[in-house]
Amino acid sequence: MNLPDTMCAIEISQPGAPEVLKETTRPVPMPGHDQIVIRLAYAGVNRPDVAQRQGNYAPPPGASDLPGLEGAGTVVAVGSGVTGWKPGDEVCALLPGGGYAQYVACHHSHALPIPQGMNMREAAALPETAFTVWSNVVMRGGLQAGERFLVHGGSSGIGTMAIQIATALGARVWATAGSVEKCDACAGLGANAINYREQDFVQIMRDEGGANLILDMVGGDYIEKNLKSLDMDGRLVQIAFLQGPKATINFAHVMMRRLTITGSTLRPQSDAAKARIAAELRQHVWPMIAAGKVRVLIDSEFDLTDAAKAHEHMESSGHIGKIVMRVPQD
Repeated sequence: MNLPDTMCAIEISQPGAPEVLKETTRPVPMPGHDQIVIRLAYAGVNRPDVAQRQGNYAPPPGASDLPGLEGAGTVVAVGSGVTGWKPGDEVCALLPGGGYAQYVACHHSHALPIPQGMNMREAAALPETAFTVWSNVVMRGGLQAGERFLVHGGSSGIGTMAIQIATALGARVWATAGSVEKCDACAGLGANAINYREQDFVQIMRDEGGANLILDMVGGDYIEKNLKSLDMDGRLVQIAFLQGPKATINFAHVMMRRLTITGSTLRPQSDAAKARIAAELRQHVWPMIAAGKVRVLIDSEFDLTDAAKAHEHMESSGHIGKIVMRVPQD
């Protein structure tokens, strides 16, 4: 397939507010060994994109400086060593960066087929959240059927995905959110919703016997509250720090109740580690999607050239579910 020499992309002109996202022209990437090049139709917008724009989340060595960690489109080129994909295949993919563009290169094992029953727009908003939730809730957190699971930020992209996967696995799910509308969205997905502005999630979870597993992206003073919310042998998985990474905690909670505190970030992990997650998603989560047990909630759609507006909307925290950008096709 003949590819153009250049493409439209959105770059971070300098660290700062949303308006530093600028339209630019970049060379179309060529596939390296084990890589495919995807002609994107849609790109997902995620909190790490905002952190990168602000100068707080540098791309890993060798990754594109362009933001964008997920998208969906059509394979247009494959590199040496690639198996399982050919030009013309429709895929969604976890990206090391570079998703705010018409074309992007990624490791072939980090791409997955568009799930049955899902369109490309929805699939573009799937990889970052599905990889994050499955690797932390199941692979790291070990969630089992019948356990009590609490997720904070329940109406976010991560939160809505976590509620659905945990419910599909047979867990009892609670989710915190900050408005009636957001709580209703969580409840509609199968969670017991907790309005953190009006209710004490610590007391609620303790009244239920304590959470077996908590997925948290808030941090700050939530860390100590989470430890108080856990049952014996409970696990806390930390994946972000919207309120800061530092906290004073009482390790007596950890020792007396044999608690586990762990966490991870996805982007810096090795290609092999991400390939393992992708394989588990294909085996376990893709059938959940086909069965109608898991879906992507799309909050809003912007044009790629309106990336600044998409970031403004994300930072307002008014969204429920995912924000996507439509990539120009000309």
